[in-house]
Amino acid sequence: MKQEVKTDQAPAAIGAYSQAVVMGNLVMTSGQIALNAQGEWVGGDARAQTKQVMENLGAVLRAAGTDYDRVVKTTIFVANMDDFAEINEVYSGYFERPYPSRSLVQVARLPKDALVEIEAVAELH
Repeated sequence: MKQEVKTDQAPAAIGAYSQAVVMGNLVMTSGQIALNAQGEWVGGDARAQTKQVMENLGAVLRAAGTDYDRVVKTTIFVANMDDFAEINEVYSGYFERPYPSRSLVQVARLPKDALVEIEAVAELH
């Protein structure tokens, strides 16, 4: 049986999706972009957007009963592969080794013309 995860510490879902879903001992988050908890666009460069994205992701993970240390897989969507170094620098500061497995792909466009979107799968505590 799956359970929906909701928190007011991250932007609410703006479509037909949940912030995250728990199934068994795993939580799967929806992609996060640089919106604050009130749903307002934060924007900025790739570094600033990644920081906001990771803060949102952390809030959703905590609401599900887990945290960054239990993340096993992330997927990162970027608007421009040239932003990789800045995104990676901020992203890596939220994890300890061994890092989660990860996919990173450049896409044609992200919601609100974001530069980065990140989703995660984590084990529950």
